[in-house]
Amino acid sequence: MIKHINNSRYKALIDWLKTARIEQGLSVRDLGKLLDEPHQFVVKVETCERKLNVFEYVQYCEALKLDSKKGIDKLNVRQK
Repeated sequence: MIKHINNSRYKALIDWLKTARIEQGLSVRDLGKLLDEPHQFVVKVETCERKLNVFEYVQYCEALKLDSKKGIDKLNVRQK
């Protein structure tokens, strides 16, 4: 079981979330407001200083209007 956040698959997931935020023209402060969290939360997630739990991940996706299942596919070991 991989428990650290420096795993390449986890990093790909976070990069996907960050790219979506940037493409939507949202600042870290904007996303923080949507999540009802301080902007530092977003910064720490995007720099892999803090790991998202599954509930936070789903809320993050909802705030960015993303399909959380697509992100989970980035973690799938058996990608085709």
